[in-house]
Amino acid sequence: MEQFEVIVGAGTLRSTATGAVHFPHRWTPGGVSVEAPFTGAHLLHLSAAGCVLNDIYREALALDLRIDGVRVSAGGGFDMETWVSSGITYQVEVDSPLSAEDLARLLDRVDEVAEIPRAIRAGATVRRDRP
Repeated sequence: MEQFEVIVGAGTLRSTATGAVHFPHRWTPGGVSVEAPFTGAHLLHLSAAGCVLNDIYREALALDLRIDGVRVSAGGGFDMETWVSSGITYQVEVDSPLSAEDLARLLDRVDEVAEIPRAIRAGATVRRDRP
């Protein structure tokens, strides 16, 4: 089973690696960095990682919590013959003065509300719209 890993970062944890792509970001002045090849499998994982990163900033703002940087790594495998996914796992690194307990509560909240991971967990129909 081949693995497809991606990394997104913002704030103090934004990547400066050669090859990282940078995008503007509504919650951080320096934007977001993306480290991912442009394949469908990577893009699927990138959508989950990007959503988690965005929602950390969104939920922290709503709770008036200071976040200085976020890095989310996401990945998973695909059977190269059937393209069945092994699922997606993600890890989060946060640069913040929050206590470990407050950070854990924030990350638990984000895991509950992050839209793309929720949609993937629930399953989604994908079909081509024919004119």
